Amino acid sequence: MSRLDVISRLEAIAGQVAAPRNIEIVEVELKGSGRSHLLRVYIDTPNGVTHEDCAAVSREMSAILDEEDPIAGTYELEVSSPGIERKLSKWRDWERFTGKKVTVVMKDPAQPKRFEGIIAKTASSDGVEQVTVELADSTQIEFSLEQVEQANLKFEW
Repeated sequence: MSRLDVISRLEAIAGQVAAPRNIEIVEVELKGSGRSHLLRVYIDTPNGVTHEDCAAVSREMSAILDEEDPIAGTYELEVSSPGIERKLSKWRDWERFTGKKVTVVMKDPAQPKRFEGIIAKTASSDGVEQVTVELADSTQIEFSLEQVEQANLKFEW
């Protein structure tokens, strides 16, 4: 099985475990190669993540992983919250966090490469997902999700 196939299977297992608990799988990462791996699963709920949420997902995933054994070699499983400065990788993340502050890094140098602002608006039309971010000086930057290299919520300390 290729690495992409393994990750796809791990995402499916995580989704299968999380769905009955109304837990969102934010991201599944498989780090390492050869005989030693680190499997990180980031989960979230609208009310935040508890220690019990992490423990339950970890227990159930471990049981399935032990049975199916999709990872060659040994692995360590970590299940945690994505944190207060979580990645925005899916369209529903942008919609959910409209009105929140973000840090965005763009792929296209025609736009500012990196900026911070508030997600002012999201719109999807004809399969194109557009986001408008308002900067501190009230300038607005509009872009499609395809142009985003990385984006995270920005917590104000």
